[in-house]
Amino acid sequence: MDSAPATLLFLIALSSGAPWAGQEPPVATTATPATGAPPAAAAAAPGALSLDQAMALALAANGSLAAARLGREVAAANVEVARERPNPDLALEEDRETPHDLLTLSQPIESAGKRRRRVALARAQAASGAADLDRAVADLRNRVRRAYHGLAAAERRALLGDVLLGLAGRTLETARQRFDAGDAPHLEVLQAELASAQADNEARGVKSLLAAARADLNTLLARPPATPVATVGDLAAGAVPATAEATRRAVAASAELAALDRKIVEEGAKLELARAQRFPDPVLAGTVTHRAEPDFDWGWHAGVTVTLPVFTRHQAEVEVEERTLAQLEAQRAARAAEIGGEVYAAAVQAAAARDQALRFRDEILPRAEEVERLAEESYRAGQTGLAALLQAFQATRDVRLQAIQAGLDYQNALADLEKAMGVELP
Repeated sequence: MDSAPATLLFLIALSSGAPWAGQEPPVATTATPATGAPPAAAAAAPGALSLDQAMALALAANGSLAAARLGREVAAANVEVARERPNPDLALEEDRETPHDLLTLSQPIESAGKRRRRVALARAQAASGAADLDRAVADLRNRVRRAYHGLAAAERRALLGDVLLGLAGRTLETARQRFDAGDAPHLEVLQAELASAQADNEARGVKSLLAAARADLNTLLARPPATPVATVGDLAAGAVPATAEATRRAVAASAELAALDRKIVEEGAKLELARAQRFPDPVLAGTVTHRAEPDFDWGWHAGVTVTLPVFTRHQAEVEVEERTLAQLEAQRAARAAEIGGEVYAAAVQAAAARDQALRFRDEILPRAEEVERLAEESYRAGQTGLAALLQAFQATRDVRLQAIQAGLDYQNALADLEKAMGVELP
């Protein structure tokens, strides 16, 4: 019986670390029966990755992002296509009339700088594709951040389940010893057995959630779902920029606004090309004739063909591009205003979530653990029954789970802020 309080106090001391408040487990030399390994083993778990390492792996190996990068090669090829010039036509004719043989060479001549404008459009489209790639990178970073901290929270819930399972087992052992000594009724043994069964059931459930969270992160890292991976760091880590600074950075460097800016440049290039299309391209032709007896044996003639813009002047295409450009510029202005509001709201929410996570870690959890310790001492001294002890354990468990959720909510709020800003957060 003398070893139970010492073990329980060790578990309570352990609970002030990472599993409940988002911190890393403290280094300890004593193995807990709940985990079968020192708490420090979690920091040296196989496949442990920092958030920055996970980001680097995802950016290097993610299949969707690799496919998006291939768009740069397509864009470069489209620029080469735009540089091409029209080919000449060569026609050979045989006629019963004179001249009997005719060989005609014709060459279209692009006017109004069409080729130059076509190349400019292809380059603008390539820049738009690069902006789309930047947005894909930002989206992947956001997904990795959420998956990483989702796994971190699942790890802490799983460790909490193991610790509570060990605590329930020791409580059951203590209840049986008190019953054998005649200090407690059999009802307390039954209650302790029920609490132990519930703790075992919860521990199994959170382990399945841990496996699912690990699979989510591994998928983004382009690895098999069951690959061992563990997180490091604090769920309360990260700083929330001031709202004014966050708004300034968002408007200056937002990937979404940059994509709209490049779309506007692309649409301007389309407009210039559409305007050039209003001018017809002349076709120069030269013909060599042969066998026009008795007038001559060899002869020639030259000509120019121009399409007359009588029915189609391509003015409608110009109007379409002008209105599309105006629409994009209006969308850009409206989106910039919306981003300011979204960033402000996300920054306020992230700051509040961080305060809540820190209060759990620094104020609420220590008090809950003190209540748990006093309840255990009272039960050991026979001043209270098992029901009061189990109620204290349950209340502390709920607070620890809320602390983990508060840390996860804070990290998700940072992810929302990063998405709203369109700028990478540290």
